[in-house]
Amino acid sequence: MRLAQIEGFVEVARSQKLGQAASELFITQPALTARIQRLEQELGVPLFVRTPTGMRLTDPGRTFLPWAVRALDAVDEGRRHVEEIARGGAGELAIGAAPAVSTYVLPALLKSFSDDLPNVSLVVRTGHSEEILDMVLRGEVELGLVRALLHPQIQSMPFYEETLVLVTDPSHPFAARTRISIVEIAEAQLILFDRTSSYHGLTSSFFREAGVTPRGVMELDNIDAAKKMVQQGLGVALLPQTAVAGELADGSLVAVRIADVEPARRQIVAVRRKDDGEPTGLVAAFMQKLSGAEVGRSRGRRPRRR
Repeated sequence: MRLAQIEGFVEVARSQKLGQAASELFITQPALTARIQRLEQELGVPLFVRTPTGMRLTDPGRTFLPWAVRALDAVDEGRRHVEEIARGGAGELAIGAAPAVSTYVLPALLKSFSDDLPNVSLVVRTGHSEEILDMVLRGEVELGLVRALLHPQIQSMPFYEETLVLVTDPSHPFAARTRISIVEIAEAQLILFDRTSSYHGLTSSFFREAGVTPRGVMELDNIDAAKKMVQQGLGVALLPQTAVAGELADGSLVAVRIADVEPARRQIVAVRRKDDGEPTGLVAAFMQKLSGAEVGRSRGRRPRRR
């Protein structure tokens, strides 16, 4: 049973004229007759009776008509949903994000995206960048937000550049300084976070390349814990700009410039499988949202010099 046969049956039942129905369907009358005959053969019953005034439904035809109409309506509804998804207006979007991105950047983006497209269902998976990359490759998420990684099967779009900033509490001696040297940082109590994260490695290489070794180190398991320790005056930390934007804005943390080295930076990218082709629908809509996002622009409040 083909959709064209059902469509022809419904149109003949509506118009009750074979020629008129053929004209509405943009086919010839013999072609429409053949469709009706094949449908009747499949069902094993006659669906119409020819009369001098046109085509009249038989009892089996009247019984079958509402089911045929329902089938066409279901196909039309499915087509509308597909078109809406293709436009990015509905459906489900699965996104993977590294921890710092999912905690400090993604929520505001998802809020804005959901406001624009309220009928979209969002699925978010989190993990370290390598884990998110694997999810993308396995097709578990359509888009991953991770640090820049090389892999022959993925394509990347730059999202934003994450900068590590040195932060202290407002009462720390560094807070009143215009700038300090990296040697001075090495002599202070340094707070690190999450040895398994790429930021730990970025911080370590930052000091290693500068040729200094921090004397006192406190290691914690997450960024928020590191922020709390700094706020309590227990040390200083190099933390992602996006993670401390709020605290810098409200003055509970102070950013201190390092005089003799460039800040440690890391590119954050959106990754997709290459064989997914050009982004369409929801993926394209979300990537457009990413391209217009302003991330990590706040520089925070400088303290008064004492």
